[in-house]
Amino acid sequence: MTALLIAVLAVALAVLLWVLRRQNRALRNLREAVRRGQPLLREDVSGGGLTAWPALVEATNRLIADNTALRQQRTDQLAQLEATLGNLREAVLIVDEANYIHLANRSLRDIFPAARNLVNLRLELIVRSGPFLDYVRATRAGQELPREEFEIIDGPHQHWIEASGAPIPSPDGKSQWALFVIHDLTSQRKLERVRRDFVANASHELRTPLSIIKGYIETLVDGHETMSLEDRAKFLKTIQRHSDRLKSIIDDLLVLSRLESATPGLQFASLALAPFFQGLADEYRHRAAGTDHEIVLHVPSEMAPIEADGEKLTQVFDNLLENALKYTPRGSRVEIGALAVTADEIECSVLDNGAGIPAEELPHIFERFFRVEKGRSRETGGTGLGLSIVKHIVQLHGGRVWAENREGGGLAIIVRLPRSQKT
Repeated sequence: MTALLIAVLAVALAVLLWVLRRQNRALRNLREAVRRGQPLLREDVSGGGLTAWPALVEATNRLIADNTALRQQRTDQLAQLEATLGNLREAVLIVDEANYIHLANRSLRDIFPAARNLVNLRLELIVRSGPFLDYVRATRAGQELPREEFEIIDGPHQHWIEASGAPIPSPDGKSQWALFVIHDLTSQRKLERVRRDFVANASHELRTPLSIIKGYIETLVDGHETMSLEDRAKFLKTIQRHSDRLKSIIDDLLVLSRLESATPGLQFASLALAPFFQGLADEYRHRAAGTDHEIVLHVPSEMAPIEADGEKLTQVFDNLLENALKYTPRGSRVEIGALAVTADEIECSVLDNGAGIPAEELPHIFERFFRVEKGRSRETGGTGLGLSIVKHIVQLHGGRVWAENREGGGLAIIVRLPRSQKT
């Protein structure tokens, strides 16, 4: 009897374990279906004998379907919003309650090119600005804030933005998000800084000769009756020299102004480089500054002509040759070269064997009024604008210009130009 009871209990326990395993397997499958958001078919998995299993599966499937519909609705809303705002010139940003980015249009991505895929990233990883993050939190909290400007540090880059924001409800209505319209002020701020620096530099450069002229004239006015003819002549020569310098600065400023205008007035035509450079070399060999230097020409006679403004290119190489002659000692060698680097580009150069330029100063020599201290002071008579004019003319030709120190000593200024102009 005891053995029979034990056998019955063993069978009952085995059946129970089998039912429990089926129920656990069914619950795991149901949980996995919820996790994946995919409805579970009742025919696929038995409930292990649970009478409430069909109702449970049906209720769970309804929840999955509702959740999927809400997710799709949210995705569609964001997609529609991004399609609407994507092509706006203003940058648009939407962040959730945890500062995760849910929408960033093309204009915003242009402000932060190092982070192309902004969606689903935390805002703190992209915008490193405590004041702006405080502005985001305050906006999301419902505070009415005016439009504000912020400086953003993006690695080695600086950005200036102007932002205005408003709180918006999340798609599920359970939390508060925030929407921001952002204007990129970086170019404007850089232009303002360039303008301020230019005005300050121009004022300084103009004030120096004006102060000298004014001082000498006041001395002449006060003491001309008792001043010797020799001293008077020296004063007048000094006034004349600084008047010439003043005129040179103003002339160069006017040239820069014309080059930067909407109509710089370039006249492109076919230009044969060999006779062009030969004429320049011959002219400078006969100038007073060039008689003490060796001017060498390396321009193949068979070089095909390019499309350029001959008068403006003459201005370019006049500046480069004058600098090479001015800042190298007597007996130095100045080389003018030209060669074809590609089928579409040619490269011209002016080389000297002088002292060169400190490496840290090379990137700045084409800036307005920039001067290298050693041997390149105002005493040489330069305006500090010549290389800026060179850069502008080369860029108007669709080319570029840069400077390199030569291995054996000296400086190389290299001008790369397209053979033809794009229409």
